Amino acid sequence: MANLEIRPCEPSDQDEIIQLWHACDLVVPWNDPVKDIAAKSLVQPELFLVGLLSGKIVASAMAGYDGHRGSVFYLAVSPDHRRKGYGGLLMDRVESGLRNLGCQKINIQIRGMNLDVKEFYRNLGYKEDDVISLGKRLYD
Repeated sequence: MANLEIRPCEPSDQDEIIQLWHACDLVVPWNDPVKDIAAKSLVQPELFLVGLLSGKIVASAMAGYDGHRGSVFYLAVSPDHRRKGYGGLLMDRVESGLRNLGCQKINIQIRGMNLDVKEFYRNLGYKEDDVISLGKRLYD
């Protein structure tokens, strides 16, 4: 496994991150990645991580902690670099950062059709909770 450098996102990373998210099919019409990155840069930016190989971003994870539960969004590994342990390395760093803030549990939402990601999280020790996820858009 090549040495993955993990560091917090920097403003200059934006275009490369958005390209990664597109390559990973994470960008959907109702989420504007530019706005998501801008919003995250204002709240716990140290929990927005990128993974680099030879200076190129090949992975990302955006996490947060609200004082009760942690969350992870935009976990992405470039299709050319999957199954090399990079997603697990990012999640280790995310979990460590959340644990340092006092977080006791992480809630992760994935799209129901994304079975590969479901198996990825199961392999990291995550289990399905008996909950129903509800959402309401406050902005169009």
